[in-house]
Amino acid sequence: MMGNEKRVVITGLGCVTPCGNSPEELWANLLAGKHGFELGNWFPEEPESRNIVAKVKNFDPGELFDKKEQRRNDVIVQYAVYCTMQALKDAGTDFKDLDPYRVGCVIGSGIGGICTTEQELDNYREKGNKRVSVFTITKMIGNMAAGEVAIRTGFKGTNFCVTTACASGTQSIGEAFRAIKHGYIDAAVAGGTEHSDIGFCYAAFNNMKAITRSQDPDRASVPFDAERSGFVLADGCGILILEEYEHAKARGAKIYAEICGYGSTCDAHHETSPDPEGKGGAKAMELAVQEAGIDPSSVNYINAHGTSTHMNDATETMAIKLAFGDHARNIAINSTKSMTGHLLGAAGGVEAIVTALSIKNGKIHRTLGYKVPDPECDLDYVTEGTRELKITAALSNSLGFGGHNGCICLKPVD
Repeated sequence: MMGNEKRVVITGLGCVTPCGNSPEELWANLLAGKHGFELGNWFPEEPESRNIVAKVKNFDPGELFDKKEQRRNDVIVQYAVYCTMQALKDAGTDFKDLDPYRVGCVIGSGIGGICTTEQELDNYREKGNKRVSVFTITKMIGNMAAGEVAIRTGFKGTNFCVTTACASGTQSIGEAFRAIKHGYIDAAVAGGTEHSDIGFCYAAFNNMKAITRSQDPDRASVPFDAERSGFVLADGCGILILEEYEHAKARGAKIYAEICGYGSTCDAHHETSPDPEGKGGAKAMELAVQEAGIDPSSVNYINAHGTSTHMNDATETMAIKLAFGDHARNIAINSTKSMTGHLLGAAGGVEAIVTALSIKNGKIHRTLGYKVPDPECDLDYVTEGTRELKITAALSNSLGFGGHNGCICLKPVD
């Protein structure tokens, strides 16, 4: 550890989601209970096939990338740059007052430039080796989102990509938080980005029975509901500006919330199924609260991983009970995925944004679509509508394939 521990605050937000391409639009739609789902077709070769889709709408990369730059950069990079510029504008700084080696970028992605990979494999097989794009490697590797953000901003501090499936975004934020807390950097761009808008990805998740079986957009993603049948595959990006508290305070920054704890564990159990006893997820929550230095009873809100799969929701409920005991019944729990769908490696970034906005605004959105109670999921999932709540401490959970568990603890700034 370098010197005294620093406090870390969130001063800027940027996002692209099926529910809006800015934090303001996303927040308004979440409070209004407007999901981003519709009936579509993942397989053009099967025109009769109808599937629930959750697509990013009206995203214009041309605002920051000319045509040549768009050809050089996968959509995950375009999303990340767009959201970073949005977040820096929101933060009201470009950090030019800091040594560039003191500003980092930690941006996760679960599967990187998978659309580029598919396209260039097709080119290779159908047109030959000379038709594979010279940009293939830089477009398909997941770390290029953080790399391109650094190129655009000049931030030269620690820079890497966390790839832990659906925990990627949350663990990216947690790692950036620790780097600031322990004095290695003063500020960071952190979050997650994902673009898997191809039938190949849908087929892979669908064939392992992770995708919803519903044909009704209003009942497609119903976390903690007894009739849940899987998640809705979605795309997007969530980026946060993390900053050392004294620096933010000195420049008069708007502060959304303080990040005060991070828990990272592994179930060491199965490639896709969580620990059936919820011990890994519970431990991640316990570690986040422990690092925050708060009493567990002060946690009154959890933005759950809440995927709408049977195993996740039941196991996450079990994990919350294990971590908090009787207090679990006093915690308001919601799932942003009930409206955005599952953004895979970007989910944690977007859900951290929602958690920060919930703290700032004293409101939490409902878990949309919930109708049928499940005895295995018997906590308070905020199913009645938007709820006013003065949040004393909050957790944002992400649980990924491979048994990866990430949890960040946020609270209002004192």
